[in-house]
Amino acid sequence: MKSLTLALVLVLASAGFAQAQTAEVKLTRLDCGDMGERDVAWFSDAHSFDGVKKPFVASCYLVQHGSDYLLWDAGFGTGAKKDDGTPIVTTTVLQQLATVGVDPKAVRFVGVSHIHGDHTGQAGDFPAATLLLGKGDWDKIKAANKSDDPLVHWVSGGGAAEPVPGDKDVFGDGSVVMLNMPGHTDGHHSLLVKLKTKGYVLITGDLAHFHEAYDGNEVPGFNTDRADSLASLDRFKKMAKNLNATVIIQHDPRDIAKLPAFPKAAE
Repeated sequence: MKSLTLALVLVLASAGFAQAQTAEVKLTRLDCGDMGERDVAWFSDAHSFDGVKKPFVASCYLVQHGSDYLLWDAGFGTGAKKDDGTPIVTTTVLQQLATVGVDPKAVRFVGVSHIHGDHTGQAGDFPAATLLLGKGDWDKIKAANKSDDPLVHWVSGGGAAEPVPGDKDVFGDGSVVMLNMPGHTDGHHSLLVKLKTKGYVLITGDLAHFHEAYDGNEVPGFNTDRADSLASLDRFKKMAKNLNATVIIQHDPRDIAKLPAFPKAAE
């Protein structure tokens, strides 16, 4: 009897990943900044990239779930500049939503992979949305209590926020799941999206910043925890294999083409 009870508990615990998906789900890549080439030596604490430069982009994602929307990451703020003084952001998230005919008020959730400024910059344009953020990161920005933080609207209590301690099934049917992947920061998360035609898509956040770092299990020296970083990479890669998922590394421009070109969406 005890074994049957345990089996039932395990089934119920995993229900968020197994429930019938009824709502239409679409995934659109948004341009949230182009950083140009960057020195990537510091993206490996094993000196794997000394003397190497790579192009970086900031990617955000609009997930449609029926009539609701999740904005995954919010890119750079509109005032961000490259080293040469040119703007990093040339088209805002709001402008791109207008292009695809989405009212910003329809964005129910703003999910932020972590609290670095290239992922939070335009979040404040969605004050009515509920902020979803890893609990470790939420605790950090609450303690810092900076008035110029892009997430200050939520930190100050002006908007609804949900600190996420583990995985979170965003819409309750297993189609959009925030995945607890700590290491880059204490509360870092990646995103799993299940599409009817394309299948599973795994979006890294900053689990890895470019292909070579992902393939080599490289850990940046600025990550908060090396062991957590490696454990998260291991879990993510196993999920990618088991689900036959398309892996998208958000900062790598080579992965932009893995989804339809804006304004088209993957389904």
